[in-house]
Amino acid sequence: MRKQHVIFLLVAAVLAGCNSPTPDPAEVADRGAALLAPFKADLKAALIDGMQEGPAAAIAVCSEQAPAIAERLSVDGVRMGRSSHRLRNPDNAPPDWLRPTIDGYATKAVDLAPRVIDLGGGRSGYVEPIVMQPLCLTCHGETLSPEVAASLQAQYPEDRATGFGEADFRGVFWVEF
Repeated sequence: MRKQHVIFLLVAAVLAGCNSPTPDPAEVADRGAALLAPFKADLKAALIDGMQEGPAAAIAVCSEQAPAIAERLSVDGVRMGRSSHRLRNPDNAPPDWLRPTIDGYATKAVDLAPRVIDLGGGRSGYVEPIVMQPLCLTCHGETLSPEVAASLQAQYPEDRATGFGEADFRGVFWVEF
């Protein structure tokens, strides 16, 4: 009897999954945006504070505080981070599901609107592009101060995240839930 009970439960679970409604993309986008909001706000505040101390402090924010903020907010089946087509930190390499979206943004094959991605198994991904702002040019622009260039070279000898102009696509914020 026990084996029949287990089989019944498995069949019921499969059938329940088949009958579950497809999530509304707008609702998924709203949830993704809400999950990312604290990450973006905390990172922006930390970067502004860091820039008040100078660009080297802002570089430390990105290398130390940003991953800690993402980790703190990645709970209860939620995972989030930042990534790019031109990485500074190899630890920010995109998950496999994110690569096509980043490539689309980078090659201008798609507009820079946020994206919802069905990851299967009831999971979703949400992606928001990062567009270069004037403050970002200090550490990611075409022309860097000698202090910034030296700090980046010391921390990231394989850095590919410079040479951007204002309003360029820089990378993405992403969340998986």
